[in-house]
Amino acid sequence: MSRIRTRLLTAAVLAGLLAASMIAGCSDADTASTTGPVPSEAGEPGGPLVIYSSRNENFVEPLLEKFTADTGIEVSVLHAGDAVVNKLKEEAGNVQADIIIANDVGALEYLRLEGLLAGLGAVEGIDSIDADYRAADDSWVALSARTRVLMYNKDLITEAELPSRIEDLADPAYEGMFAITRGGNSSMIGHVSALRNEWGDEGTEKWIAAVKDNAGAIMEGHGDIRRAVGAGEFAFGLVNNYYYHQQLAEPTDNNVGVIYPDQGPGDMGAVINGAGVGVIAGGPNPEAAVAFLEWVLLPENQREFSWASLEVPINPDIEVIPDARPIGDYTVHDMPLRELGTVWEDTRTLIERAGLDLELK
Repeated sequence: MSRIRTRLLTAAVLAGLLAASMIAGCSDADTASTTGPVPSEAGEPGGPLVIYSSRNENFVEPLLEKFTADTGIEVSVLHAGDAVVNKLKEEAGNVQADIIIANDVGALEYLRLEGLLAGLGAVEGIDSIDADYRAADDSWVALSARTRVLMYNKDLITEAELPSRIEDLADPAYEGMFAITRGGNSSMIGHVSALRNEWGDEGTEKWIAAVKDNAGAIMEGHGDIRRAVGAGEFAFGLVNNYYYHQQLAEPTDNNVGVIYPDQGPGDMGAVINGAGVGVIAGGPNPEAAVAFLEWVLLPENQREFSWASLEVPINPDIEVIPDARPIGDYTVHDMPLRELGTVWEDTRTLIERAGLDLELK
């Protein structure tokens, strides 16, 4: 039996969390598995390492099982999806968790700016991640990256017929041909933040309004989009690159291709975001938290973290999954990931103001 202890969150607690004013964007998982609450003894010194995660449970559980097997340190994990950031804010006066595993660097930097993450001293292995992909005080570090791409159905459209720039999604020529996620999806928030950096707020808001009207469907998550594109319901969709690899692995509906947009001369480059780990300030087991951070920075565990989700390792020395393109192989937008947190909340407001609902209604 796994030594990782997981508890189901009661319906009443879940309802309360989701009814609260959400700061965090949604996990990229097709469905967020919510478990907890963490038992009270887990929040006391000497208890297990307590981890809150917004990442897909299927990606996280094997990693944590390996951590326990390698170190002997038990883990109690709360899989809370959207609710993680808000829960950490609510617990600021009574900290229960030691580590956050987040699907979005913007959320991690937001927590740091709120004073909820702990800046660390020397951490073994931290230098394997470029400074652009970790906090200024090393309170969080990104381990895997995902790139915003256009996945298309080869039976419906050719690569030459696809838009080559994200800006072109507002072109009426593509009306009804593609799908996007709801506005509150964390990757959509990160993408729009990068567009604000590139185009300014006014231009970005106009683009969102146009794309919302141009899209053939606005879906809950990227898994819905990849399946719809694979099935031929839409010619293409805006997704993170690993969803393309997921669709390729399907036994049917797998005649799909992918393009990395904005790669031409003078284009802004493809937008990326990252998933990673943060150390919570005032957590009950700080030594175990540092032990986990140093453990996950070991090359074999960086690989485990990224490969589980078919994402690309940020560390260039870690091999990428088969058929994936390493980050250095294409032009990337130049907005540092750590800046996502400074504009994250404002971006959510702008998305909603432009008429793209944060949640499906």
